[in-house]
Amino acid sequence: METKLDPAKDDLPLMANTRHMLVKHYVLDLDVDFKSQVIEGTIVLFFEPGSRCKKGGSAGEGDCLSQSDETFKIRASEPCHSPVTNVSARSSKTGYNDFSVCAKGEKDTSDKNGNHSNREQASGISSSKNCCDIETHGSEDFLLVLDCCDLSVLKVEEVDVAAVPGIEKFTRSAKLTDAEELRNLRNQIVHELVTLPADHWREQLYYYTHCSQAPGCGELLFSTGTWSLEIRKAEVQAPRDFPHAIRIWYKTKPEGRSVTWTTDQSGRPCVYTMGSPINNRALFPCQEPPVAMSTWQTTVRTASCFVVLMSGENSAEPAQLQEGLLSWYYYVTMPMPASTFTIAVGCWTEVKQESHTADVQINNEFSSLFSRADLRLIEGSCGHVAYPCRFQNPAASSQLVIPHRVFAPWCLKDRCAEILLELIPQCLSAAHAILGTHPFSRIDVLIVPSNFSSLGMASPHIIFLSQSVLTGGSHLCGTRLCHEIAHAWFGLAIGARDWTEEWISEGFATYLEDVFWAVAQQLPHDEAREQQELKALLRWRRLRDEVQNSKEELQVLRYGLSVENIIGAWLDTSGIPKPLLEECQSWDQCRLVQQVNDEVTKWIQANQRARKRTKRKRRQDEVAFRKLAGLSVTLKIFQLEQLLPDQLVLLLESLLEEKMLCLRILQCLEKTYHLDEQDAEVRHRWCELVVKHKYTTRYAEVEKFLKEDQAMGVYLYGELMVNEDAKQQELAYKCFAATQKQMDVSSAKVVAEMLF
Repeated sequence: METKLDPAKDDLPLMANTRHMLVKHYVLDLDVDFKSQVIEGTIVLFFEPGSRCKKGGSAGEGDCLSQSDETFKIRASEPCHSPVTNVSARSSKTGYNDFSVCAKGEKDTSDKNGNHSNREQASGISSSKNCCDIETHGSEDFLLVLDCCDLSVLKVEEVDVAAVPGIEKFTRSAKLTDAEELRNLRNQIVHELVTLPADHWREQLYYYTHCSQAPGCGELLFSTGTWSLEIRKAEVQAPRDFPHAIRIWYKTKPEGRSVTWTTDQSGRPCVYTMGSPINNRALFPCQEPPVAMSTWQTTVRTASCFVVLMSGENSAEPAQLQEGLLSWYYYVTMPMPASTFTIAVGCWTEVKQESHTADVQINNEFSSLFSRADLRLIEGSCGHVAYPCRFQNPAASSQLVIPHRVFAPWCLKDRCAEILLELIPQCLSAAHAILGTHPFSRIDVLIVPSNFSSLGMASPHIIFLSQSVLTGGSHLCGTRLCHEIAHAWFGLAIGARDWTEEWISEGFATYLEDVFWAVAQQLPHDEAREQQELKALLRWRRLRDEVQNSKEELQVLRYGLSVENIIGAWLDTSGIPKPLLEECQSWDQCRLVQQVNDEVTKWIQANQRARKRTKRKRRQDEVAFRKLAGLSVTLKIFQLEQLLPDQLVLLLESLLEEKMLCLRILQCLEKTYHLDEQDAEVRHRWCELVVKHKYTTRYAEVEKFLKEDQAMGVYLYGELMVNEDAKQQELAYKCFAATQKQMDVSSAKVVAEMLF
């Protein structure tokens, strides 16, 4: 029996045996069908033997046999399937790979998981005892293991790369006929192709394309488990002898957890990748560990009403295949983990600047920071694996704002034009002023559907943003943009060795978010420092609350270190580090924080006076309270100067700590700071106050937030349920019923646990 795992709670098994075989390049050729909610086609994988096998000499050495990585945590135990032999193929109209489907009138031989098999014609391969469970049953055939989940695999075959015209340039010998020599020739061709110098990347893509279209030269035995796809070739015992180019015919499943089929804010169908909770293993068979760095190229066909956006270095222009059908092509030459591959297909509208481009200026205080670092890189070397690196390109080093496009559902076009088009150049140029050359040559920004479970997500050449960042001015949108732009350096160009260290790139992006945003706003040094201290205090408060509600073992960021005291204090010890406890005391003295503290004191005092008044005095003061709610010019107990969004967040969080606020105080708060017009961070705290104090006339604002700001609303469901108030619980059930079908799967599960 396979181990049952919950992606929301358990670590996912990394099944791929990357130390035996490494994918160097993927070629995907896909069709997107919104009617069936399926993506289907082929993927061709080009391999090199992994580090373990490069060290070994002979095929008999144990490290190069079929044992899997130590990361192979659970084994698949489903029966093996011989590839189906009775399939019909249709030709792709782009000249790219064909893909197999059951012909009309044929019997579908797929099993309950959608995996095609032909067990009666399996050449004696009928169970896992014969080909899957080789570690237990002693087979010496090498087993290639890929990460895979929720996919219907139809066929696996070796690709005859030697049949590609002009491929002779990659061979060192004359034409061979012996089967073993021909196998070695194919693998030699792939080796020469994947190791081409970086400046030959165009030639490399050309031959990758033509090799991916080459005919098959033998079907391979395969088996799918819950978390893996296992492939072998009979009598091949060592990874170096295993085919280095294989083609997999497959299709996704509508319920696959790597892709989300939904509708956008204009009610039109769309699909996009989530990046979690199982990365891309339900989009294509791949190697998931971050150490498996690869490049890719992708062709996607879909109806002409849809726009295909993807992590690609080129701004793809669609090619017309036939009436009503378009083809889109993207490629990436920087090796990155397969988990960073991103796709979004929908009726997106490109938002363009109608008259002029934003005028970008950079504070001279920061603009000189990048030049010295970039010059050192140009004169020296970067030290990474070979690829066409922008850091070695003098023209790229002077490109403050890289080419960018903005896409959104039609109904959000005007809002994006108002907010995003101006902000993106400012944030990009600010990032360049601090860090220098942009790692990527271009970027697309997409406003994703309302069920997106985060405020933003960065992938190579594309950023997803929640619609929640478009409300309440530019502050939340700008800071989030800066955060995601920072991930181009930390998280994408530079990443953690494994996912247990992902917090490092998040830490860098969070820190740089404030630095970039200060430069983008052209703030003087002192003002920038004050805003950063205010933000630090807000993050400190969240960290403090998290620590109070987390198990001690979950508070340790890293284990087994015994180097310096500072490492032990920050990484190996639970609780809040002492240096941070000392540092946080200075944040309370920040001018912006003091302004908030003064406002909080006034509101608390007004609330205390209001609660002490008798009913008679309340009636006498009714007119005065009305003036207070209406922002009377005679009001003197409050400063009516405008507070920054982060100050409003701190103000509302502080008032949430008070036991009870009077209804009239809540009314005054709302009108004084125009809380219904603020950004999502502020409105979230306002909704918490509404729920806590059962402010029934504002429940509509809570309902709107839960429906339109799903990236932030999960916590509010818990607040609605914990008070055990019938009206609030009815509101929670109503909102969940309205959004459950389109809600992110993980978020829906968390909310369901709160409600039922």
